Amino acid sequence: MPYGSPPAKRRRPLRIGIAEDEPLMRSMLAKTINEAEGMEVVHEADSFASAKLMFTPRSTDLALLDVNLGDGNGVALGLALQRADPRVAVMLLSSLDVMGLFLSVQDEASEPWSYLSKRTTFTRDVLIGAINSAADGEVVIDPSLVRRSQPRVGTPVAGLTKAQFEVLRLVAEGLSNQAVAEQLHLAERSVETHLLAVYKRLNLDGHGSNRRVGAVLAFLEQTGRAWPA
Repeated sequence: MPYGSPPAKRRRPLRIGIAEDEPLMRSMLAKTINEAEGMEVVHEADSFASAKLMFTPRSTDLALLDVNLGDGNGVALGLALQRADPRVAVMLLSSLDVMGLFLSVQDEASEPWSYLSKRTTFTRDVLIGAINSAADGEVVIDPSLVRRSQPRVGTPVAGLTKAQFEVLRLVAEGLSNQAVAEQLHLAERSVETHLLAVYKRLNLDGHGSNRRVGAVLAFLEQTGRAWPA
């Protein structure tokens, strides 16, 4: 299923830095990424301090950061990395529900962040697809969290039609317009029409990817999620 731009369109492999203090998780992430076309892991850090030393400016395209590191946290690390290198994309990993923290940091971020949950077993396709989309400047949220999202009463998102909400939900998962069309059995032009209606309903006056990112952030802010018992 298509997510972001195909790796073939990039001039060089995506350089991924991992900061994860669980050795098995770090090894699994590195192995999965290194086996994917058009990606390579350039840093593997087991702590906040080691990541600060390894992740030098321009050395990394995307930082995959555990929220809870033994000597610090991934949120502070992500902000520090973007202050040093504003172009680096950040994707958080957590076994806890940190959606509120994730949303609060977006105003400080130089590039929009993404978030995958370690409470779900994300497949290779989800991980690699999310990395591709996040590296292209999109906000990508763990599909299991997005699928449990319900609109908050009285919000603009609650005013979307069922079709518009489904399109926006899939965009929040990081899917391309083509992938959304395939998932919903629609023409790609219909997906574009639904998105234009979503942007209008959410009062997003920007253009291009800015509106897409704004729509995903509005989706997250105006919906609620419940963890399974």
